[in-house]
Amino acid sequence: MSQLPNCPECDSEFTYEDGILLVCPSCAHEWSPKEAAAAAEDDATRDSNGNVLESGDTVVVIKDLKVKGSTTVVKVGTKVKNIRIVDGDHDIDCKIDGIGAMSLKSEFVRKS
Repeated sequence: MSQLPNCPECDSEFTYEDGILLVCPSCAHEWSPKEAAAAAEDDATRDSNGNVLESGDTVVVIKDLKVKGSTTVVKVGTKVKNIRIVDGDHDIDCKIDGIGAMSLKSEFVRKS
């Protein structure tokens, strides 16, 4: 038996196929399996250029970033190695030489 995805609207697990559509009996939401696959791809963390980022990648900072609670600044062009992708607003955890551990937003980096 194939495993159908949960409903994207109400997250119900009781979805079923009706012709070419998937249907949720709980909220009556209908969607195509292609939409479900596209939504899964949209969950990927992307850099400023739209490239998919993965844990272990190396990125370059594209904007001067002030470090909260400090007078130091992460300069443009700073290379950050071995990033970790996490959930949240700041979706990259990393260590930056001379600054230490910090979290970055993926919109301020590009994959190198």
